[in-house]
Amino acid sequence: MDKQALFQKFVAFTTAVHRTTHDFTKGIQLDDVTPIQYKMLEYIAVSQPVTLSSISDCVHMSMPNTSRELKKLIDKQLCEKTAGTDDRRKQMIRLSEKGQALMNGAFDHMIGEVERRVGDLSEEQLKEIERALDLLQRHVFH
Repeated sequence: MDKQALFQKFVAFTTAVHRTTHDFTKGIQLDDVTPIQYKMLEYIAVSQPVTLSSISDCVHMSMPNTSRELKKLIDKQLCEKTAGTDDRRKQMIRLSEKGQALMNGAFDHMIGEVERRVGDLSEEQLKEIERALDLLQRHVFH
């Protein structure tokens, strides 16, 4: 296997993932949530409860900037902080009821977009995509 060719395919794939993610989220009604705040909400939704540092790592933002954006999300009543169970000083962040409702709506919209893209595929093709996603998750995106 030509590692350079594999790398080029990987870069093209990740670029396509970013473009597709953007396409999937274009029509979502987010009121006054900024794109970076949406990325934070999306990460929290799929990984909660999370720490401030894990959000910072995920969105590639400094801790002070992440903290400031998180405060805005808390002020909008989309997130909440709780004390960690193991270490009471550690703050755990999760979506509030309002935040969960917002993300449920966003994910419902994205499900529709995915269904539009794969709606004409056979059951075997869908299973092949699922196997490919599982393989990528296990070996690349872990």
